[in-house]
Amino acid sequence: MPETPALPFPTNFTWGAATASYQIEGGWDADGKGESIWDRFSHTSGKIIDATTGDDTCDHYHRYREDVALMRQLGLKAYRFSISWPRVQPAGFGKINPAGLDFYDHLVDAMLEANIDPYVTLHHWDLPQALYEKGGWLNRDNLAYFADYSALMAKYLGDRVRHWATFNEPIVIAEAGYLGGGHAPGLKGDSKSAGQVIHHLLVAHGLAVQALRAVDPALQLGIVLSEWNMEPASDDPADVAAAGNAWDNHETTFLHPIFRGHYHPCMVDAMGSAFPQIKAGDMALIAQKLDFLGINCYSRVVISAQGRVGRVPGSEYTEMDWEVCAPSFRRMLNRIHADYDLPPIYITENGAAFPDIVSPDGLIHDDRRLDYVRQHLRQLRLAMQDGVVVRGYFVWSLMDNFEWSFGYTKRFGVVRVDFETQKRTIKDSGMWYARVIANNQVD
Repeated sequence: MPETPALPFPTNFTWGAATASYQIEGGWDADGKGESIWDRFSHTSGKIIDATTGDDTCDHYHRYREDVALMRQLGLKAYRFSISWPRVQPAGFGKINPAGLDFYDHLVDAMLEANIDPYVTLHHWDLPQALYEKGGWLNRDNLAYFADYSALMAKYLGDRVRHWATFNEPIVIAEAGYLGGGHAPGLKGDSKSAGQVIHHLLVAHGLAVQALRAVDPALQLGIVLSEWNMEPASDDPADVAAAGNAWDNHETTFLHPIFRGHYHPCMVDAMGSAFPQIKAGDMALIAQKLDFLGINCYSRVVISAQGRVGRVPGSEYTEMDWEVCAPSFRRMLNRIHADYDLPPIYITENGAAFPDIVSPDGLIHDDRRLDYVRQHLRQLRLAMQDGVVVRGYFVWSLMDNFEWSFGYTKRFGVVRVDFETQKRTIKDSGMWYARVIANNQVD
């Protein structure tokens, strides 16, 4: 069997890794940081599968220099991280916390010294608890506080940070936080509230884009959306129609308002009485021009006329019970490229949770993770050859961390973290990824 040829990437392609503040920082109450809804949620009995918290996690707050050295060792060109809003503004408005601002100031400087480009996400789910107690994302008055916080961060870091995303996966905030209850703040079963949160997050995004542009019109602004391709179980027209409806009803939730200026008609019909209250000017505010779109993609959903299909025979599954189906990644990128007039795309998260094999010599073998990333990078390059404009790729994650409601039971990192000792060890996947970056091609 002939060897598959290597696929080179464009010379200016951005190779990176990604993390999120609550998942890696620790220092949950250090140096004046306020409480977040994830602090409160993980401290509530029964919420986290292994009864752990993110109180310490990777202790990145105290070990960021060591972690930047690891990034440099991997050859990363960029690092995507999020800012803990309650670390810099404990109540979510008003008084700032200078120690929190200093932390991000020093982190950015350390990255730039290592020739690593910072990509900031302003909100990756850790809302200040004080703001939640003022109504959280259901209270429209809170949306302007997010714009104020965005402008604050741009004034502090905008001279060195060019790329800013407003939200990470806002659909998860609404659905897992306000409908399913598996994420903070842990509310269950209220589709009307979840619908209103979706709309308010979009309005907050629009307000933040305006605030950031007012600080510096040259900043590169975007949002990070989670996209799962909805694919039919067969060629049967009923299955094909069901998959198409599933896409229109769900995966367009943020794409349509931002890039078309309205909600998808199918989604409006599907939501019925749960459709949110919209004020005059909201849709124009939401649909402001962006400089990039971040896409997080891990797997697909297979749909039949009867609904979601369980496991696909013959497919491999990750520890998250997500199917490994790299060709679907290419199809999804082509789909949104065809449906929307998009700015350049960054793949802001892609990776897999698999068990590591720790050998007696201390090496970390994770062939299944390595192969997952390899397959997805090949399909990404093919999508780019199809005409999809993709500027960069950020593997999820730089290192093992607190995996939300799964606690420490799932490992996504290309660097292993021993949470007892805080020792970091680059895995086989990390060594391989470093070679991909150095050679600017996937083997």
